[in-house]
Amino acid sequence: MDKKTMMTQLATVSEAALGKLAQSDLSKTALQGAITVKDRVERLMSKMTDLDERVIELEKRVTALEKPAKAVTAAKKSTATGAKRTTTSTAKKKTTTSATKPPASTKPAS
Repeated sequence: MDKKTMMTQLATVSEAALGKLAQSDLSKTALQGAITVKDRVERLMSKMTDLDERVIELEKRVTALEKPAKAVTAAKKSTATGAKRTTTSTAKKKTTTSATKPPASTKPAS
């Protein structure tokens, strides 16, 4: 029975403290500030969701644009490689041909 009385007294004191706190101007201002912050965060999150959706759409568009570019780049590389091979084989032929020719004489023409 003693515990029951003690709990009742504690509940009464707590209720009185909460009542005073609720009537305080400072707590009203703090509560209004908290509500304002909550509203701002909700708007910010809504905007972030919209931006996230836009970024996803842009990423899809960029990916779609990059696929054909890779095919064109691969074609350019194979063409460039073919051109290099022709030049290289021609250079080897010239080098081989010049190596088998006797060196030109350095005598001045009379």
